[in-house]
Amino acid sequence: MTTLTCISPIIGEPFATRETHPVGEVEALLDKARTAQEAWARRSLADRRDIVMTAVTALKVMNDDVVVELAHMMGRPVRYGGEIGGVKERADHMARIAEKTLADDVIEDDKAFKRYIAREPLGVVFVVAPWNYPYLTAVNSIVPALIAGNAVMLKHATQTLLAGERFGAAFQEAGLPEGLFTNLFLSHDDTSALIAAGSFDFINFTGSVNGGRTMEKAAAGTFTPIGLELGGKDPGYVRADADLDAAVDTLIDGAMFNSGQCCCGIERIYVHESLFDAFVEKAKALVETYVLGDPLDDKTTIGPMANLRFANVVREQIAEALEKGAKALIDPKLFPADTGETAYLAPQILVDVDHSMKVMREESFGPVVGIMKVSSDAEAIDLMNDSDFGLTASLWTKDVKAAEEIGRQIETGTVFMNRCDYLDPALCWTGCKETGRGATLSSLGYLSLTRPKSYHLKKA
Repeated sequence: MTTLTCISPIIGEPFATRETHPVGEVEALLDKARTAQEAWARRSLADRRDIVMTAVTALKVMNDDVVVELAHMMGRPVRYGGEIGGVKERADHMARIAEKTLADDVIEDDKAFKRYIAREPLGVVFVVAPWNYPYLTAVNSIVPALIAGNAVMLKHATQTLLAGERFGAAFQEAGLPEGLFTNLFLSHDDTSALIAAGSFDFINFTGSVNGGRTMEKAAAGTFTPIGLELGGKDPGYVRADADLDAAVDTLIDGAMFNSGQCCCGIERIYVHESLFDAFVEKAKALVETYVLGDPLDDKTTIGPMANLRFANVVREQIAEALEKGAKALIDPKLFPADTGETAYLAPQILVDVDHSMKVMREESFGPVVGIMKVSSDAEAIDLMNDSDFGLTASLWTKDVKAAEEIGRQIETGTVFMNRCDYLDPALCWTGCKETGRGATLSSLGYLSLTRPKSYHLKKA
């Protein structure tokens, strides 16, 4: 066994530790999950949905404690109230569309033939969840997987060790049959070994590009389907006709909220030359109002990054950009909590940046954003597409047709107009290029978690 330790970014000391499950124990839990899943799949959709939604309600009751745990584990300020609002929104939608989405697709039903396509659960779904939004990211797969008739095994990030236990307690309180949800503590090596053994029927992984590659290598030859949400470098583009104040407020919040640790956070901004100076001035003034500090303090608006090594990656990107000629607009002295030696990192805006700099090409996942001036839609499109990633893109304009036309030319999974950093559960969550593949949420999320089965029944 291995000890997993969550180091709290607040003080840089251990907050929680757990021993990993031995592989042999996991194999026994898998057997139990498969037995439970067979009975679960035979229960009515209404029963499955009701139990899962009861668990979501139980999770909501825990929210006050969860908010404090999140502050300790990954640094999000308590003033923002946790993730249960988004969890409930997503779960509610997936529960609402389940009956229609999972219904048989009847091709013919007459005196001679009955032909239809049914959806069947895959079996045991393995969810590998990240630390940045430990409940929101996990619920994207857990809720629809269970409603569709699958069993779920969850491996959460070491940084957020307690999140999986909260899910487990909620399902237990809701009366979910034993074995259908299992919270696992696993080492990376044991995770790979279990995947390589073909232990799971579907894998949903949210994490780094390298982590995704490791998943695919482990699963090679097993034919296990994998959904991947990996890195991002999401752009915002402010056209000449944009509402300037709204663009500044929303894009800068999208870049800095959660200390920039958002899957679809804004990491680079392109502004039409006619608005560039005003945008930069307003953005600088906004960031200078932030309060970096203890996330347990209600006055804190930006907490520490989840881990010192994450903060150091961003520090290195900023330093490299400055060496190449970028200009930093925010004086770190305004944020004395940033000593340069902890996970507390001052937010930063960079101008005079270009795509030779890591901060404009590699995922930062921190409170920094580069802003570039552009002269046309064509230039902005070229720059937005000049990336290895493609999760979301945020367009700021009053012209819907222009947004749609630009959107068709952007290599991305989601196109936003006049908003960003939001996941609409009615739309599929997907990416392209090194951001990954597959889809969660929406009707497509259910299709990923079930398999089609055709019935061709001749009556005479």
